[in-house]
Amino acid sequence: MTVLIRAEEAEVLSASGVTLLADVPDTSGHLTSHRSIFQPGKEGAPPHLHREAAELFFVLKGSLRVLTGDNLDVLDQGDFLLVPPNTPHAFEAAGDEPAEVLFVLTQAKPRFGYYRLLEGAYRGETSWTEVAETSDLYDNHYVESPAWQARQS
Repeated sequence: MTVLIRAEEAEVLSASGVTLLADVPDTSGHLTSHRSIFQPGKEGAPPHLHREAAELFFVLKGSLRVLTGDNLDVLDQGDFLLVPPNTPHAFEAAGDEPAEVLFVLTQAKPRFGYYRLLEGAYRGETSWTEVAETSDLYDNHYVESPAWQARQS
């Protein structure tokens, strides 16, 4: 099954900077993919893990600070990262320019509902508690990370 999503057909979630490309039902269960733009000084995603999904990051523009386990790295334009299941990770723009990143999750649960829920939280229409309560539904489990917290000091 071939999947083609034209740029003008992709759903754009403007408050969160997410463009939805293809979800698990669209790809016969193979993957879900989206593109995100992270503004400098704003956390992209707090520490979390996926119990089932592996997550691919490909930096299209700018630089992205990424936590994987207890390691902090900066990915630059053209860099690729694969985070395996059960690995805590977090990310945000690094530097003064926005970071644009293509994400692909394999062995994933359908996730577009999660991104729409996040959009509501960014707009103040949904509580962050409600987002956190969907961890099993969307395989997005928030975790504590001293390494991520320490990056601010």
